[in-house]
Amino acid sequence: MPDVFIHGAAGTVTGSCFLLEFEDKRILLDCGLVQGRPAEEARNREPFPFEPDSLDAVILSHAHLDHSGLLPRLVNAGFDGPIYTHYASRDIVEVLLEDAAWLNTREADFQNRRNGNGNGDEEAVEPLYTVEDVRACMGLIKPLDYDRSYDILPNVRLRLQDAGHILGSAVVCLDTRSGGAWKRLIHTGDLGQKGSALMPDWVSPESADLVLMESTYGDRCHRSRQETEFEIKQIIQSAANGRGNILIPAFAVGRTQEVLYLLGKHYNDWGLKGWQIFLDAPLGIRATEIHARHDRYLRPEAAAWVRQTRFRFPNLRITETPEQSIAINRIQSGAIIIAGSGMCSGGRIRHHFKHQIGRSATQIIIAGFQAEGTTGRQLVDGAPSIKLWGEDYRVNAQVHTVGGISAHADREGLCEWLDGFTLPPQVALIHGEDSAREALAATLKERFSIDAALPRLGDVLSY
Repeated sequence: MPDVFIHGAAGTVTGSCFLLEFEDKRILLDCGLVQGRPAEEARNREPFPFEPDSLDAVILSHAHLDHSGLLPRLVNAGFDGPIYTHYASRDIVEVLLEDAAWLNTREADFQNRRNGNGNGDEEAVEPLYTVEDVRACMGLIKPLDYDRSYDILPNVRLRLQDAGHILGSAVVCLDTRSGGAWKRLIHTGDLGQKGSALMPDWVSPESADLVLMESTYGDRCHRSRQETEFEIKQIIQSAANGRGNILIPAFAVGRTQEVLYLLGKHYNDWGLKGWQIFLDAPLGIRATEIHARHDRYLRPEAAAWVRQTRFRFPNLRITETPEQSIAINRIQSGAIIIAGSGMCSGGRIRHHFKHQIGRSATQIIIAGFQAEGTTGRQLVDGAPSIKLWGEDYRVNAQVHTVGGISAHADREGLCEWLDGFTLPPQVALIHGEDSAREALAATLKERFSIDAALPRLGDVLSY
């Protein structure tokens, strides 16, 4: 009987990591960073709860760092087998991991200068991993396409289905045979929201013995697409009337491209001609180029727009250098600034907060999930001030949480996906805070008579 060991994303939305064992085979599903408070992120430096060199393969559902961000460390620790993921995901994960390695190295250098003052008094801080580790990791990736079955090991068959979450995201369908009987494990990764502006809608698998199901928004429903786009239009009009700027913290992959698409699509309707619009995110710029290269995996209407525009419109300015980014802060009104990081814990958005968040005319649009312990979560929860580089900054800006362009399915979307199964499967809810997955478990019990498991770290699920 196959066993799944829960090594991450249990009661949290980050650190996705699940180990499948059956007979003599060991397959790891995702190997993601833990993100949030410093005490939680310290887990990223702990030894893996398994021997990396004992793994036969890794299957990566998609490129976001909470699913991929520890892969270079896994390779450095001895794993040298294949890493399977989608073609587009392979290109996205390369730029994300390279950026993470650069940030890790810079942070380690900073800590060493602060701790030792250059005299070697403190033990040196090592980066979590380096660019060299990323290159070794990328050499192991075996890209696959959607909707094809691949025999990746004896008696192990893998199929990726489009999850509609971000470019290259996949629902992992893993069939294993033991004693002549086939068993199916499905890992949703992150399921997208149906009706996304950019990504195609997912299609439910028909059957499974066990589903590891994400539950990020299992306790709520998003606003409709029409309501959301009207809300953004109103925010833009309010900023214009108040002579302020609009700050949009955006994940480099997914949110950045969807925001650009919406701004381009509604350029006239939203009165954007008089605005200066900045894509102020080096990583977001690279990710946008990859989206343009893989436009065939986008929703047809969006793909046609991307082929025509390459995500450009008249007053969009691409600011790659620090000097260009700094210059934006001299603009007091009429600027829309898209910058990372998506949870506001790093990146250029924090510099824009420093200059803009104290102004009541500033509008901030939060368009993605904000994990506990992040600056973005503080803003969503209405914090009167935030801390930037050790100093408190009063939040006088207007903060808008726009859930309708989330890359995650809400409660109804998750239920609709599960309703596509011929027979209700065994379900374990992962990748969600406890409040969200407890609420979703109650819904699944009511609608499908499914007693969903809520596993904790170290738990083992058999199917």
